[in-house]
Amino acid sequence: MRSPLLDTPGAVAAQAPDETVAAHYGDPYAEQRALAGGRALVDRSNREVVRITGPDRLSWLNSLSSQKLDTLQPGAPTQTLLLDPQGRVEHHLTLVDDGEAVWAHVEPGTSAELVAFLEKMRFMLRVEVADVTSDYAVVSLAPPTPDESAEALGVTVEGAVAIGGDLLVPRERLGGLPDALGLRPAGLWAYEALRIAAYVPRLGFETDHKTIPHEIGWIGVAVHLSKGCYRGQETVARVHNLGHPPRRLVFLHLDGSVDELPPHGAAVTLGVGTPVEAEPEAAVEGSAEPGQIGFVGSSARHHELGPIALAVVKRTVPVDIDLLAGGVAAGQEIVVPPDAGRNVKIDPALRRRIR
Repeated sequence: MRSPLLDTPGAVAAQAPDETVAAHYGDPYAEQRALAGGRALVDRSNREVVRITGPDRLSWLNSLSSQKLDTLQPGAPTQTLLLDPQGRVEHHLTLVDDGEAVWAHVEPGTSAELVAFLEKMRFMLRVEVADVTSDYAVVSLAPPTPDESAEALGVTVEGAVAIGGDLLVPRERLGGLPDALGLRPAGLWAYEALRIAAYVPRLGFETDHKTIPHEIGWIGVAVHLSKGCYRGQETVARVHNLGHPPRRLVFLHLDGSVDELPPHGAAVTLGVGTPVEAEPEAAVEGSAEPGQIGFVGSSARHHELGPIALAVVKRTVPVDIDLLAGGVAAGQEIVVPPDAGRNVKIDPALRRRIR
């Protein structure tokens, strides 16, 4: 549903699937700086909200999803995945338990399918699942990897639920919320630029129908490796103990002299002048462009770093060569290392960036 904040003077609507919220309010860079400094609020009310109640809710979700949830403490935010039987990512949930219910927000257009799946898996357990998107809206008061929660920032809204730096607020309060909290409205462009810079993947952007958790850094963040069984766990365990994922997430510094950003899905190919011996074994399976070795997930203009992107490339692509992202020259930084899996331990400093 269309956000009332789109009626703010200067607001420009984002593109699908985010078209019901603002991309920016006239000054994207200032909005980024304000958000990074804790002085802004981002309208993410296009995201959908699911509420799960009942005394069996945590043990039930623990049996279905990738994160260890049966011991989740009230107020502790976390993430979890629902995988298909082959271990491919179907849903990504950002959630919290408030002591009485689990609250989760998910990507636009995914809650109906998620609720339908959960309803099929209820059996005789004491759980109730409801899509409450029409009643609650998601707003973010901090970048995607906040050091402080909304509550720690001293921001409270009557009837709201805090999930880290996000708030689920009663939807009828959304229109007047920035003024009520004394915060500047920042558009989704600001949030997305900070998300990309923090190496945080987004379902449907850095993922496709083949994505497994190891490829984009969700191990540890949304996947617990020593919990009980769940659908898709065999693939996660096999990659972790015996092999490597076929692809890896990379961060790209894009050529700042090019006016346009590569769109989502743009082909990633080897940079001009790459030695033949550096070429990976084969192009991406089913790719439409010759020499394609990956795809662009998200791109943005960062207020300090300039044009940046996240992309997914074949694991065998050398880490020290330049790439082309939608024809734009790009230098890569490692997010998921080529040797991920086989009990590889990611450097703690890097793990903080990919949460």
